[in-house]
Amino acid sequence: MTDWTTVQVQDRLELAADVFAQMPAVKPQGYFNAWPEYFHSFADQVGQEPQMRRPRPSPRQITEAEEAMLWLRWLEKDDAQIVWLRANRKPWKPICWQFGLSRTAATKRWQYGIAIIV
Repeated sequence: MTDWTTVQVQDRLELAADVFAQMPAVKPQGYFNAWPEYFHSFADQVGQEPQMRRPRPSPRQITEAEEAMLWLRWLEKDDAQIVWLRANRKPWKPICWQFGLSRTAATKRWQYGIAIIV
């Protein structure tokens, strides 16, 4: 796949944002306890909902996400931030407030950033 389109670049950046959102946060361990985990009897578990966990991203997804993040280095700082905020599905209004741009100017800078990556 050598010919990239703007839609493919947008999709890859959105996937990268999703992958980084699924990654565990880097932080100190914090408080913990040494008590054993509470054992729930069958009667306790009957009314409980199962604890749902999102699967961790695969190594391939992480590599593709890191590659997509490197694309942002080709852009100016503000353009890269706009492209990344849109990949994280942030609404246009806060983006416009943050950069002091009108909606059309922000959209044009976002489209320009995507076009540079392609």
